[in-house]
Amino acid sequence: MSLRKAYLLVFLILIVDQLSKIYVKTNFILGEEVGVFKWFKILFIENEGMAWGTEIPGAYGKLILTLFRLVAVGGIGYWLWDSVERKHSSNYLIVAIALILAGAFGNIIDSVFYGLIFNDSHAQLATLFSENPYGTLFHGKVVDMFYFPFWHGNLPSWLPFWGGKEFTFFNAIFNVADMAISTGVGILIFFNKKAFHHHE
Repeated sequence: MSLRKAYLLVFLILIVDQLSKIYVKTNFILGEEVGVFKWFKILFIENEGMAWGTEIPGAYGKLILTLFRLVAVGGIGYWLWDSVERKHSSNYLIVAIALILAGAFGNIIDSVFYGLIFNDSHAQLATLFSENPYGTLFHGKVVDMFYFPFWHGNLPSWLPFWGGKEFTFFNAIFNVADMAISTGVGILIFFNKKAFHHHE
């Protein structure tokens, strides 16, 4: 795969990711949900930190996380360029890196700019390019919306530790960028030999 095609893939994923986030941000109040199917909902939440809502504590935790993401994206971008330039890397590897780069960059846009261009989503619809933004540069919140609660109920009482407790499968809420990252990582794991195979 050429570098141009890899960049085009990154660009298309970024467009879909940002359009979906802007739509949800400007049409949903924080916490609002719409049922698409019984097992699929659009549920608007905002993520302060890393995957699964993890946060770095402290006054500068959010800034440190965002700067780390920027450095990571730079490294992934170089990895993509280097893999294409070597001309021996498989398309599996190039596509996987492009997906991971697009996903990481998509969430960085939220973290860097959303605090400057949107107002708060609590009890109101957010406005794009608001005169009263909710945050500052590098302190934006990542928008998540896809929720797949395939099963919800109480676990059997005979299970150790979790027996009798309420449980939802699958409980994660994510966005297009997260899906791109997960798909890219999945390619590297499940197609490892093909991804890292070097053509003679």
